[in-house]
Amino acid sequence: MYNAKRIGRRTYHRPLLPKGKSVKRYGLLFGPLAAVIFVFGVAGLPTLVPGYSHVHQTISEIGEVGSPARAPFTAVALLVAFCTATFAVALRNASIAAEHSSVAAYLMGCMAISLAGVGIFAFPHPLHNVFGISELVGYQAPLGFALAWRGDGRAKSLVVFSWVMFMAVWIAIVLNLGSLDPAGSLWRHVKPAIGIAQRALFGAWFAWCAVIGLMLFNRAAAWLNGSRPRRRC
Repeated sequence: MYNAKRIGRRTYHRPLLPKGKSVKRYGLLFGPLAAVIFVFGVAGLPTLVPGYSHVHQTISEIGEVGSPARAPFTAVALLVAFCTATFAVALRNASIAAEHSSVAAYLMGCMAISLAGVGIFAFPHPLHNVFGISELVGYQAPLGFALAWRGDGRAKSLVVFSWVMFMAVWIAIVLNLGSLDPAGSLWRHVKPAIGIAQRALFGAWFAWCAVIGLMLFNRAAAWLNGSRPRRRC
């Protein structure tokens, strides 16, 4: 719903966040922060693991049991989980203030739990894969956002971007789930480059978090500052 009220020839535009909530919008920056920490962590931690391949090995193998990078991998995973959870709270506040469903925020909260579990229970601990599979729930956050905000004219570009990233995430999911059929032709093609396939999945999801966080933060500021009556042309 596009929140505007016409009085005479003037239109009053209600901002995304009430002024009392303006401070809380800074939590939206934890989306891009989570993405930055993840990228630097995944790129830098393998330098501690001799012979590690970004192409042929999974991200979990960086911090597996016995790896010299296990402790820092867990620390990075927990830090990313914390940032993701903080972003989820901020997104929930923004959704409520804009009178939209908070489903995307709750899905993101699920992802925060999954990321923490993956970091705490290092591969090959049985719970590592349980938390890894549970990430499928959090990966649906772009879909939840696209559906919840689709009727808001102010967020049209955010909705379109969310649909695009939702499709990108699911393409990457399909590639990674090829491992469920080890004898299948899909897995035979994906397995030699599983590192790239997994990074594509995480990359698409965190890219969505970063862009949505920045766009919502900037637009919330613009809408707050532009809440004065504006004359229609």
